[in-house]
Amino acid sequence: MVDVIAAIEALFNEWKKAKADRIEKLPQSGGDRVYFRVYFETETYIATYNLHVKENQTFIAFSRHFKSKGLPVPEVLLVNDAQTIYLQEDLGTSSLLNELEKDNHGERAYGLFKKSLTALASMQIKGDAGLDYSLCLTAKEFGKQAILSDLLYFKYYFLDTLQLPYDKQALMDDFDALSTYLTRTENKYFMFRDFQSRNIIVQDNNVQFIDFQGGMKGALQYDVASLLWQAKAELSEKWKDDLLAFYIEEINGLLEKPVDRTIFVSQYNGYVLIRLLQVMGAYGFRGLFERKAHFLASIPLGLKNLKFFLENKIVGIHTPEFDRVLRMVVSEEIVQRFQPQQANEDTPLLVEVNSFSYKKGIPVDESTNGGGFVFDMRSILNPGRFDDYKTLSGKDKSVQDFLEQRTKMNKYLNSVWDLVDIAVEDYLQRGFSHLQINFGCTGGQHRSVYAAEQTARHLRNKYKVRLVLTHTNTANWFKG
Repeated sequence: MVDVIAAIEALFNEWKKAKADRIEKLPQSGGDRVYFRVYFETETYIATYNLHVKENQTFIAFSRHFKSKGLPVPEVLLVNDAQTIYLQEDLGTSSLLNELEKDNHGERAYGLFKKSLTALASMQIKGDAGLDYSLCLTAKEFGKQAILSDLLYFKYYFLDTLQLPYDKQALMDDFDALSTYLTRTENKYFMFRDFQSRNIIVQDNNVQFIDFQGGMKGALQYDVASLLWQAKAELSEKWKDDLLAFYIEEINGLLEKPVDRTIFVSQYNGYVLIRLLQVMGAYGFRGLFERKAHFLASIPLGLKNLKFFLENKIVGIHTPEFDRVLRMVVSEEIVQRFQPQQANEDTPLLVEVNSFSYKKGIPVDESTNGGGFVFDMRSILNPGRFDDYKTLSGKDKSVQDFLEQRTKMNKYLNSVWDLVDIAVEDYLQRGFSHLQINFGCTGGQHRSVYAAEQTARHLRNKYKVRLVLTHTNTANWFKG
């Protein structure tokens, strides 16, 4: 990652003819792209690093096309010769989802959703004109094969992991029937493909869009279904219905021939189902296979969203085996598989998390257990070797950035949590009262402190357990 940061510095210098003040790696999401925020005086920019050159080429070309039509996307400023790094306009730090949570689903958030749908209609219909669809990463059009691909994605990465009995041939026949029905849509324009509130940036009460490189030609209904049924947003049924009606009026103002509302809504419901299943497939792949905690934690909410849809909406086609399988998937038994047990005020378990220095010894376990987990952090590059970090600790942001950007700390901790979670869940179930988790490094100041802090946060968020967090070598500085 050090080489990447150096390459970003060089590219920024080439564009701005000046040296960046600092470069910060941003938290990574589900994809392979790595984002950085570049600071220069009072301005900020975004640098993207991605070895998938074709994906970069698509984003850059799409962005420039949409920008030329006055659509709300970031401007691409400069691309390196290898097309693995590009600089772009920084649209801000607050997403529509952030604004929704801050406003508590209030009138301002509702207005921002309306602005997003107005901008979406323009991007879909106006952006379609003259767009080179040969640049699409997969298929040029979201047709029958693409719909089948999403259904199979759900089947392989989520449904099949549940090991439920079903008639495979009957299910495939239903997949074929549903995908055929949904391709018979009259209005096909640019389809964003991942249009959800995290990809809508709010700045000065205006909205702009990011992460549209997966777009292709497709049904208008898909993107609005993606936004209104995003599980994390938890929009009310009234909001969903009213915003859909608003969106239909917006596209009717741009189309030569208004859509047939009955047909449009029926197919919209079908695309809602496809989108919900595609998301569950992604949760399965990223969570169950790649073991990423955020995606695992999202599975119960995704199942809740799917269950509500099945109980309240109708797709205008008969798919008996598929319907039966889906009702098994959203059963309470399946939901409970993915819902971690959480502590309450009567739970006896106390988790003790410590950082320590190996030079001073492993913390003593004062309980009757005689000890607990001990994780050696000395295989991680020590920030304390560098002058800039010697007087700091793992609670300081610059040290955290170093560990996240220049070491394998995140990968290490994900493996730690796989082990620790098993113990916590077992201890909660069996009514145990104490668990000790220790992180040691050479000085007990940087790596072990960071690991202990992050582990404590992980356990609080996931299990709501009582915690005592102690940094034994820096107790005179701070104690959690």
